[in-house]
Amino acid sequence: MYQLKEFKNGLKFVGIPLADAPTIAILLLVKVGSRFENSDNNGLCHFIEHMMFKGTKRRPTALDISKELDGIGAEFNAFTNKEYTGYYIKADASYLPLAVEVLSDMLLHSKFDAREIAKEKGVIIEEINMYKDNPLMYVDDLLEQLMFKGNALGYSIAGHKKNIKAIKRQDFLDYYKGFYQSQNMVLALAGNYKSSAPSLLEEKFSFTGGSAAGSFVEFKINQNKPRVALMFKPTQQVQLALGFYGCSYSDDDLPSLKLLSAILGGNMSSRLFLSVREKNGLAYFIKSYLGNYLDSGNLIIQAGLDKGRIDQAIKIILQELKRLKQGINSEELQRGKDYLAGKLSLELEDTANLAQWFAIQQLMTDRILSPTEQIAKIQAVSVADLKCLAKKIIDFSRLNLAVIGPYRDKKKFERLIMM
Repeated sequence: MYQLKEFKNGLKFVGIPLADAPTIAILLLVKVGSRFENSDNNGLCHFIEHMMFKGTKRRPTALDISKELDGIGAEFNAFTNKEYTGYYIKADASYLPLAVEVLSDMLLHSKFDAREIAKEKGVIIEEINMYKDNPLMYVDDLLEQLMFKGNALGYSIAGHKKNIKAIKRQDFLDYYKGFYQSQNMVLALAGNYKSSAPSLLEEKFSFTGGSAAGSFVEFKINQNKPRVALMFKPTQQVQLALGFYGCSYSDDDLPSLKLLSAILGGNMSSRLFLSVREKNGLAYFIKSYLGNYLDSGNLIIQAGLDKGRIDQAIKIILQELKRLKQGINSEELQRGKDYLAGKLSLELEDTANLAQWFAIQQLMTDRILSPTEQIAKIQAVSVADLKCLAKKIIDFSRLNLAVIGPYRDKKKFERLIMM
């Protein structure tokens, strides 16, 4: 189903051919993100991502790049994570040569023009303002600042305004040279492409070889009592995020934790959805999801709640967590397995998702499991496995709670989560 090879310069390539697909998606992932930064340059990785779209020698302006891709109806964008940065183009399969040419030009020949850097500082500062002004988007950031306090995993991906204002052109050049190396990347191509495509990619993505440059301080859990982060905002709805420490990308328990999260709050028939929304009408949305990193991870519950009944909502959420530790039945387990298998099938219908799914595995774990192999691992999880994992993960002495709403009394929430 996929091919894996290493180009002469050390760049890893993952190809996922789909003969019947009308599109192709090309994605370059770089193992660099906010956890590879320090307190002085936090935000630089994300800023570099922005600057890749601001012009090259061949395409001098952002408009030159966007007009060429808009002209073929392509989707193109980038994203910065805490541990990787990605750049992609998705287009009609007939436009693969053009997509390869434009993406490689952007990533190898961006100018990092000083005037464009100065202008983009304002754009990024407004992006930071947007996130902080939107509690639904910011509460997850607030939670991870609390959970990973003292480690770069707790850094905001967008960085701080003072850092953004202070960044200079040479900072971009130095960071780019250090991290944008062939052995620190994975290139993925998914969709309807010819056998000659990998040779074209190897020719165009001629990054300099060398050892992977990324290094970071590993995160060690140092928590023995529940913690609260409170952000006052005069909102009508309270945004809440509650987190426990979870699994890394390579943790053997990850398939079990995916199931646990799905059963707890992964869909509209999950325990939290039924108890918090359907039974008690306390929230419009409530969900659970996972964050995974190279050496750690988390299980997060997020909800938008009635500010007048926040106490009741937190008590119900904690009750459901305690009940989950007592175990689940075989019918509930099978529903969770079927849900995850079906969800994966739907996600991988899209060539962009397919490229990302394979590339992240290769970049973060240096190995790839096919969808069939991933589903087999999930199907192998037992009721006993989940009960054991729930007791391990749902440790109330390591509970973290972030709340954004019209509150100033942090002690109130500390009392609510004391178990």
